[in-house]
Amino acid sequence: MLARIYRPAKTAMQSGQAKTDWVLEFEPSEKREVEPLMGWTSTGDTRTQLKLTFETKDEAVAYAEANAIPYQVFEPRERKPNIRAYADNFRYDRKGLWTH
Repeated sequence: MLARIYRPAKTAMQSGQAKTDWVLEFEPSEKREVEPLMGWTSTGDTRTQLKLTFETKDEAVAYAEANAIPYQVFEPRERKPNIRAYADNFRYDRKGLWTH
């Protein structure tokens, strides 16, 4: 079963990059069964419920290699900072409507 190693995106409640550790989780298996009475979906593979966190990508890769887990690494997209000054709101050549 293939494992994914990735760095999740920050939540909407975060302004910084804290608590965005690397995650190793297993892909869901193809065999899923629907329980006829309640309609719940179940599977016999409990590894899909596992979610391991690591501080660095190298630690996650080393763990996967030490335990003979096939893995795939997804690199995060780098953020491009949009640096603006407060004075830009009052420039003469400002694009957009003046609302004050």
